[in-house]
Amino acid sequence: MDAFIQQIINGVVLGSMYALIALGYTMVYGVLNLINFAHGDVLMIGAMVSITILKLVNSVAPDLPGILKLLIAIIGAIPVCVGVNLVIERVAYRRLRNAPRLAPLITAIGVSILLQTFAMMLWGRSPIAFPQLLSSEPYHIGGALISPTQTLLLILATVAMLGLVLLVEKTKIGRAMRATSENPQVAGLMGVDVNKAIVFTFAIGAVLAAIAGVMWGANYSSVQFAMGFLPGLKAFCAAVLGGIGNIYGAMVGGIVLGLIESIGAGYLGDVTGGMLGSNYQDIFAFIVLIIVLTVRPSGIMGERVADRA
Repeated sequence: MDAFIQQIINGVVLGSMYALIALGYTMVYGVLNLINFAHGDVLMIGAMVSITILKLVNSVAPDLPGILKLLIAIIGAIPVCVGVNLVIERVAYRRLRNAPRLAPLITAIGVSILLQTFAMMLWGRSPIAFPQLLSSEPYHIGGALISPTQTLLLILATVAMLGLVLLVEKTKIGRAMRATSENPQVAGLMGVDVNKAIVFTFAIGAVLAAIAGVMWGANYSSVQFAMGFLPGLKAFCAAVLGGIGNIYGAMVGGIVLGLIESIGAGYLGDVTGGMLGSNYQDIFAFIVLIIVLTVRPSGIMGERVADRA
């Protein structure tokens, strides 16, 4: 029973990171009908920038509390990721809004390769150790354990997702984003600044990716130039599982996928006597993707983006 509770905790932590990344995919798709496959590499840029910021902070103020250093790293990574995403939108995607869907998809893959190459040149090929900033002493929940880093991740993910819901549902720019997602042409005729809404969507996605990137590095204690590829791909699976284009679906899909991976890897390890387990948990995301696309292509919560002429 304790092992199952531990798998649930690990799944929720992992799913929270997937949800943060999936929200970036689903928001851009909801507004532009575009799958931004460079989004995972924006996460990587955030993690890499945080390493540089932490080195600077350690040289200037080494006695600062670890949690404060981590928050400074997140705050510093956010504007860099936002800037990168806005440049991507302006240079790579804006001219392709009315192009056949294959064109922006290929462009997104090209941007992903470009960002990875840039990061490799700047930070090198080898993995970089992420410093241990919080206590390694875990909290006990029944017979299960959760680390301070995982606890902070859950808090930040919850606050970020609740903040996003309030932003989209209660603010003027949120209404503009929803109107643009329904029909950008009609929204423009009704006085909505469509370009501003799209730019803001990319910016919000970058903020969530930056938080996820820094916390991914803190949780797994390592970052490297290709680290965004697999989390980005799994988050895309989570977005499809929940219903791509649906904000609530991305959250649900991320948590569900994290739980499936954690529980599935634990079960696989038990069945095979430990021969298979966490090293094979990646297969579950893609099995889920295949099943969802076959059985329910619209995902758990369906697709709320209106058909466009």
